[in-house]
Amino acid sequence: MSDGEWAFPEELQPSPEDVSFDLDDALNALVSLRADVPEDAFTASALGTERVGNGVVIDEDGLVLTIGYLIAEASSIWLTSNQGLPVAAYSLAYDHVTGFGLVRAVEPLKATVLQRGTADSCGRGDRVFVIGHGGRAHALKANLIDKREFAGYWEYLLDEALFTSPAHPEWGGAALVGEDGKLLGVGSLLVQEVVGDENVQGNMLVPIDLLNDTLDELLTTGRSAVQPRPWLGMFTMESENRLVVSGLARRGPAAAAGIRPGDVVREVDGERVLTLAQMLSAIWRLGPAGVTVPLTLSRAGQVRNYRIDSADRADFLKKPVLH
Repeated sequence: MSDGEWAFPEELQPSPEDVSFDLDDALNALVSLRADVPEDAFTASALGTERVGNGVVIDEDGLVLTIGYLIAEASSIWLTSNQGLPVAAYSLAYDHVTGFGLVRAVEPLKATVLQRGTADSCGRGDRVFVIGHGGRAHALKANLIDKREFAGYWEYLLDEALFTSPAHPEWGGAALVGEDGKLLGVGSLLVQEVVGDENVQGNMLVPIDLLNDTLDELLTTGRSAVQPRPWLGMFTMESENRLVVSGLARRGPAAAAGIRPGDVVREVDGERVLTLAQMLSAIWRLGPAGVTVPLTLSRAGQVRNYRIDSADRADFLKKPVLH
């Protein structure tokens, strides 16, 4: 849907009289982001070849923060501010550890800069704002409903992610803004959360603190200072107290080793693992990308042992097109 076709109800939108910061400045720091990805890209089958989301302008030179899956393997990127025409941009970094992506506009953006804050400044139950490109109509009053560990089936783990409700329908790259008007996080997912006795839709957002720790390295090298983690290309889900392989990345290490969907992960290097977070942590403790990962799985009731030669996930992706 286009920006003009929907809006949050007025009572869900923040108003200038209801906040202590310059709301227009915050709204105008958001840009829409469109990325085009080649059909033969490694991520094309899972994420598509036309990706649309949001970005947050974080410096005067057109540096834009977004969520990395929007720009992975992009051959072209376009940014549009609330006041301007589309401006070409190029990818600077996709950090697989945090999930953040960075792009830079090649021409001046008619946008403001959103100052970075810290997620430590807010706690459970606090009022926050989830803002997408498109002005007040796409800005949502929300509450921070949780701060906790998050494990993703695509081999992703955050020690503390941010969870808000109600849900913003265009969450990818949206800005989480605190009561002080500063950037607290960036939107990543739509999730189902339990609040009291109710199941509610919400968003998972990556805390901005993780960027503060690695921004200089990302701008210099395109990668964080953390050594590339061992990647198996094995999509694993928690199901009925078991870790079940739900899918495999084509040409990935796990597929090459003979792992199949439906296999149940039991141990990593002899260590029993019961949750996805435990499994990922145990794999990553073995060493950097390239390390051999011993896995014990069960298939149709039979125990099987594998030794998987892990890889660097980035080696499977097309490199950014630089300008």
